[in-house]
Amino acid sequence: MASGNQTTEVYVYEQVVILISCALSFLGSILITCTYIIWTDLRTRPRKLLMFLSMADLLSAISYSYGVGKIFQSNSWDCILQGAISTFANTSSFFWTVAIAIYLYIFIVKSNQRLADSLMLWFHIISWGVPLGITAAAVCLQKIGYDASEVSVGWCWISIQASDHVLWMLLTGKIWEFLAYLTLPVLYILIKKHIHRAHAALSEYRPILANSNMSQSRSSMADRKMTLIPIIFIALRIWSTLRFLLMLADSPARQSPLLVTLHGIGNTFQGAANCIMFVLFTKPVRSRLLSVICCCRRHTVHRSSDTSIQESPSVDALPARQEDASPRHLAPDLHCIKHVVPHVDIGQMANIGI
Repeated sequence: MASGNQTTEVYVYEQVVILISCALSFLGSILITCTYIIWTDLRTRPRKLLMFLSMADLLSAISYSYGVGKIFQSNSWDCILQGAISTFANTSSFFWTVAIAIYLYIFIVKSNQRLADSLMLWFHIISWGVPLGITAAAVCLQKIGYDASEVSVGWCWISIQASDHVLWMLLTGKIWEFLAYLTLPVLYILIKKHIHRAHAALSEYRPILANSNMSQSRSSMADRKMTLIPIIFIALRIWSTLRFLLMLADSPARQSPLLVTLHGIGNTFQGAANCIMFVLFTKPVRSRLLSVICCCRRHTVHRSSDTSIQESPSVDALPARQEDASPRHLAPDLHCIKHVVPHVDIGQMANIGI
């Protein structure tokens, strides 16, 4: 393990890559939150849980970017502040990821939406309260501080000088990470088995099903897509776990530049990964974003065209251009607005994906 205040070197290219990852996660988390707030018909319970997860990931991205950009060398006040914020946000992200899996298991496998919805208050108490309590205890006992990048990439976490730093590393993150590794695959496998059995049973009656059942199928498929969150979580977090285990074994491999870079990306890319999967790769949400972009672009083009016409010396010779103020001229903008804010009924709600 590192001794004294000698910081493990973090190369410039590692900083650049991880800062880019932080920026993408920041933007992805903002986009997930905005889509939930702007489009009310997308406010399903799974998307609400995803939004809370995105809030934790957003806080993580901000705190990690500060630490990676500065590369702390001692237990300064901003080192402790950054370590406390990232500890809280990172641990909260673990809890929200497990909460999403529990909700989907009860909702899909147990077919008990009322029970799943009743757990929302407990999800908030546990996912925000437990990380806050652990972080507050660590700060009060002066356990958070400079860690010489032993299990970080420039940012502060648990002080490497604390005699019981391994215990506090477990309490402030790793033990919850290990529990998530055990819990998420079990819940995910049970959900997948249930979905496969349902599809097999449905295929026998598909020829005689009414079209009204199609919307219900699409709606349930949207919720099931949320099960990909645990897979993303494990794929990103495994590098941090590996470095922690290598630290316990006092292996120099934990400072491998490739492993350090993967650790930095894994800890900071969660928000961006969720955005790619549940915004950019989800057709209903993606089509709405494209409609907004098209509207803004067309509106800009129309304004530029109108300005150039008004400033043209020959405008007086073209009185017919006054018709541009008619409703026909505004039709493209109105058409875009219909796509951005469509009329929503129960049938259309089933087509809203996650």
